[in-house]
Amino acid sequence: MNNASTPSDPLVLYGQTFQSRLLLGTARYPSPATMEAAVRRARPAMVTASLRRQQVADSNAGNSFWELLRQFDVPVLPNTAGCHSVQEAITTAHMAREVFATPWIKLELIGDDYTLQPDTLNLVDVAGRLIKDGFKVLPYCTEDLVLCQRLVDVGCQAVMPWAAPIGTGKGPVNPYALRMLRERLAVPMIVDAGLGLPSHACQVMEWGYDGVLLNTAVALAQDPVVMAGAFAGAVQAGRDAHLAGAMLEHDAAQPSTPVLGTPFWHEA
Repeated sequence: MNNASTPSDPLVLYGQTFQSRLLLGTARYPSPATMEAAVRRARPAMVTASLRRQQVADSNAGNSFWELLRQFDVPVLPNTAGCHSVQEAITTAHMAREVFATPWIKLELIGDDYTLQPDTLNLVDVAGRLIKDGFKVLPYCTEDLVLCQRLVDVGCQAVMPWAAPIGTGKGPVNPYALRMLRERLAVPMIVDAGLGLPSHACQVMEWGYDGVLLNTAVALAQDPVVMAGAFAGAVQAGRDAHLAGAMLEHDAAQPSTPVLGTPFWHEA
């Protein structure tokens, strides 16, 4: 039986299905046209956008940005990027729901300006409150197992641990923790932040992660459009490899050709 990824293997988040397992950010592209071309090349499940950074209420440019997003015919995942306090994140989430008419929210609550590490002490509380308010929360978090379990306990049906700090492009800096997290939790998990190469995306998908969320690695590439396509292919390849089941690793060499018909002096 062929278990390779097909349209019957969708990403399922909060009961909603998506045919792609790549989510793509919309910041830092050299131009709106380049961003549009990258999105159309990658065909992501969702595109993320920050309400606060675009200043939609006060900027004509911000309004043009939202109009462009609507033309993509791709679901928008608003996020609370730039929020440092509990109330700030909650207020921004509610504003985003009004602007986009969607209950989906990528929850970012930053605890450290240098690493942009999530505020792990308050993240669970904010997530729980937003879920009670009817949001479908995708929390940006670290790879800490206890934190992720607590997020699930308060109602998050998916979590998004980082591979490395936002924008670093380092790839998975703690493979042990990420693989352990994948083994221990049954909910969908999307690796969010820190991936720099398509091979990084392929690797975490091979480990069994359900998707990846990217921005900087595509937006700051020399050719963002081609890179968007490369990441889309890598995500799919990693998913296919995970479903196919990798061979076991061996310390000693194993012959890959049969010995039948081999001259007797090679069989000793």
